[in-house]
Amino acid sequence: MSVMSLPDALLSLEAKIQHLSKTQSSEPLVQLTEAVSALPLISWLASQELYPRIYWHGRDKEEEVAAIGCTCDFFFDDRVADQQLAEVYQRQRSLSYNQSIRYYGGVAFDREVEGWPEFGRARFVLPRIELRRSGKDFRLLLNLNFDGNDRHDECQAALQALKALKRPRPLTPPGKVNVLGRSEYPEYPRWQQLVEQVTAEKFNRHTPKVVLSRLSQLEINDPVDPWMVLACWQGRCPSSFQFGFQFSKDRTFISCSPERLYLRRGQELFTEALAGTTLRGLTQEEDELLAKQLLEDSKNSHENQLVRQHIVENLSPLSHYVGAEESPRIFKLPHIQHLHRAIRAELKPGINDFQLLLALHPTPAVGGLPRPSALSFIRQQEGYNRGWYAGACGYLNRHESEFSVAIRSALIEPGRINLFAGAGIVAGSDPEAEWQELDNKLATILSILVEL
Repeated sequence: MSVMSLPDALLSLEAKIQHLSKTQSSEPLVQLTEAVSALPLISWLASQELYPRIYWHGRDKEEEVAAIGCTCDFFFDDRVADQQLAEVYQRQRSLSYNQSIRYYGGVAFDREVEGWPEFGRARFVLPRIELRRSGKDFRLLLNLNFDGNDRHDECQAALQALKALKRPRPLTPPGKVNVLGRSEYPEYPRWQQLVEQVTAEKFNRHTPKVVLSRLSQLEINDPVDPWMVLACWQGRCPSSFQFGFQFSKDRTFISCSPERLYLRRGQELFTEALAGTTLRGLTQEEDELLAKQLLEDSKNSHENQLVRQHIVENLSPLSHYVGAEESPRIFKLPHIQHLHRAIRAELKPGINDFQLLLALHPTPAVGGLPRPSALSFIRQQEGYNRGWYAGACGYLNRHESEFSVAIRSALIEPGRINLFAGAGIVAGSDPEAEWQELDNKLATILSILVEL
């Protein structure tokens, strides 16, 4: 496939649409594609005026996607059963055998409670236009949906989307925001009460782990470019997933998450236990000492082992084989380091992505154990709506799907930046130390946004 400039690729796609409008396609979902020369994807995305805007960058750095507009939109604002999600996706999946057609989106941390405006309890979008980078290769993709839509109208809508594309322009220069106020939910006295409740022997006997979290709200009057913030965050955390969802100009959810929920390629699945945290050292010697202490720390090792055990147990009924690393390794990030175990499974035939989401999410690393009692405690006691924070965000297609757990994330709204962090509370957890862990996890994003 020859590589075109973006203007030439647009002309080629327009000609293909004109041809499509005069012919009958055998597939209800059609994807047109052209290879294009290299483009800065976040800059291109920030320059567009069509919503939604979606960004995805894999942790392995090989793949990056910027997508705009909507061809199909599955939006679940009310209470939604996982089976409903599966049925909608399976129906859409049956419309095309093209393994390149993807639905991007996410599910909220707790689908039993009201979702965020525009994000809902679950939302998945087949974008109108995508720019995908795989290694050094770039492709421009256009999606059309003739299922239940007038053929001429759908072609015209696609042409209009192409004509509305803007050339990429430089991102807004990074700058610090003026914080008018900061609020914490829960505040420290309430946090201390919650940690003491979870670590009490009577409670801990039936619920050995609850992941408590905190919402830090920054009140601002400066406009904030969420894509500039994500680009800066990306530079600080190159070994994380980086993604963002902007369904309108008013709200953008961005994340630089180190945690993979799962990667599925056909029947092969890769996941991980990521739990247990300490700081990075100021010198190499101090860093190695902190890593050694983390590996030897019984509280953190127990927390990671609980996560590993839960994932293996939940995957086993869906799999022919599940294998997990016996001993944890160190996973390093700019300000902190985690305990990490890799897990691999060979799935049984017919297992779909929503069965995997139901089995794996929320993970014990963001919810707790056992899942029902931990989620019930969070729902009743934490005091704010997590929404897509600690939810599962990623993409689905016929052959390959990947989801990240949306930790280390921010919701940017007019006049407000919402930051989220959590800590696993188990027997022996200290309220003050866990509160400090929340601050450590926010250090990177705060260093981008404000003068420290």
